[in-house]
Amino acid sequence: MILLASPGQGAQTPGFLQPWLEIPGVADRLAWWSAVTGLDLVRYGTTADAEEIRDTAVAQPLLVAAALAAYEVLYEDAVPGAVAGHSVGELAAAAIAGVLSPEAALVLVRERGRAMAEAAAVTETGMTAVLGGDADEVLAAIDKHGLTPANVNGAGQVVAAGTMERLAAFADEPPAGARLRPLSVAGAFHTEHMAPAVDSLRRLAPGAPVADPRTKLLQNRDGAVVASGRDFAARLVEQVSAPVRWDACMATMREIGVTGIIELPPAGTLTGLARRELKGIGLVALKTPADLDKARELIKADAA
Repeated sequence: MILLASPGQGAQTPGFLQPWLEIPGVADRLAWWSAVTGLDLVRYGTTADAEEIRDTAVAQPLLVAAALAAYEVLYEDAVPGAVAGHSVGELAAAAIAGVLSPEAALVLVRERGRAMAEAAAVTETGMTAVLGGDADEVLAAIDKHGLTPANVNGAGQVVAAGTMERLAAFADEPPAGARLRPLSVAGAFHTEHMAPAVDSLRRLAPGAPVADPRTKLLQNRDGAVVASGRDFAARLVEQVSAPVRWDACMATMREIGVTGIIELPPAGTLTGLARRELKGIGLVALKTPADLDKARELIKADAA
């Protein structure tokens, strides 16, 4: 079974969409989605600098649009055996699974990005990746400093989130054997600091048209395969202030028999985690159209 994975915020890099615009129809699709989001997605994905696309209100719609554009090129009208997204990537996953239309997903991510940017502006907060170290000691150190393990990614990676003051104290007293890497994000996502954004989305999401998923759809809260579209939409809202359990998602991938993962652009992060955690499965990071043939070969081998 092939699983399509959609990455989360922080994966974007300047110009990552440029090569995709050479594929017929992609620029037209992005122009339409630019109208939906109120953002010039082509410019942000090609000529905007790192600081511009670091903006949460820009980065989130850009990531979802990029994932959906590449999915449409790769699969056309077909559906993968399973799909999952990391954080904001869950909106792309929901659209691929048919829970939301692409336009509904982009409206929700537009409002999600704005609401999270506003929540992040209230207090100076951030996120720091913790790489390596003993898992229990890492979690204990995060708790000691009043931080939240906002992403439990597996493969020896946890992301601590909270106020910049507490992150600085954490950096001064890191867990034994761990490396700390501050992330280029604008706030402490998936923590209590995002409560105002959750409130905004709770008012909006019930009106979104949803359908039940047409394929296996994993969710970040606990790695569950969710069969109800309405349940998944409600989970999307609550997930904004709840930790991402990508470790649980990878455990579910193993349980349901995933034999290959194709990561949608801007790819690399999730296949990197899978390479360390899910030994022996096929992996393709779909970074540019040059990677499409490898992805299609993996799909063809799975169908044989």
